[in-house]
Amino acid sequence: MLTAHDTISALGGIARGTHLQRLGFSRRSLARLVERGAIERLRNGVFGIPPLDADVRSAVQHGGALTCGNALRRAGVWVLPEDTTPHVWLGPGNHPHPHAGCACVSHFFRGRPPLGQVGLETALLHIRVCAGDEAFFAAFESAWRIGRLPAAARRRVRDALPASARWLVDLARSDADSGIESLIRLRLHVLGIRLECQVEIRGVGRADFLIEGCLIVEADGRENHHGAERRHKDLMRDAAASRLGYETLRFDYAQIVHDWPATQRAIIAAVRRARSRA
Repeated sequence: MLTAHDTISALGGIARGTHLQRLGFSRRSLARLVERGAIERLRNGVFGIPPLDADVRSAVQHGGALTCGNALRRAGVWVLPEDTTPHVWLGPGNHPHPHAGCACVSHFFRGRPPLGQVGLETALLHIRVCAGDEAFFAAFESAWRIGRLPAAARRRVRDALPASARWLVDLARSDADSGIESLIRLRLHVLGIRLECQVEIRGVGRADFLIEGCLIVEADGRENHHGAERRHKDLMRDAAASRLGYETLRFDYAQIVHDWPATQRAIIAAVRRARSRA
């Protein structure tokens, strides 16, 4: 017979006491294992085995499942909100459980939360409600790019969205190199600016975006384009584009995420110049 530790491990590291009791483990035996440190009582009626991820532990102790950006980051998805406070899905009608060091954000979305953390599709739906369309769109494109959203999953997410939000899935692509590229494309789409994505320009290389056939817009993520060598290559590339008649606008993470109004004004002014030349 499997031990309680092995059984909880097979169940994903977290299990309800009622489930364990159905498998033959008495309440008394579980209590003894908790006293010995073999298993951990996360909250009344829920047990886990160490080591447990700190955010997952907080979510379970809080009474629900880890969701939103926390769950997406754990899946390797790019997330716009920089807040790493645990977001916990409690379900409707439930109440949070106070616990040591609790800083959790409670969500009362419909449905019954699983133990531990939600799946990727649920986390995407939750982050749209929690953080808005832009956060959803960037995360959706990121999940698609890293191979976590096959066609069937994309359809399920689209069907679960309100009809007014399904255009976000219809606009999404699988080739965005970063979340900030997704943000630029969505924001310029809303402004009615048509842009080509991931365009190969002879003598220059691949551009993130091309507008009006002559304006290159590059999004330099905070994880890229650091250091003198990378900066030199960017300058050489921009000079090559200029020789061919292209104007290049290059924006970093802070400009796109934290100072978008100024970035937008710069792009609109450049688009107007391009149109006047045409």
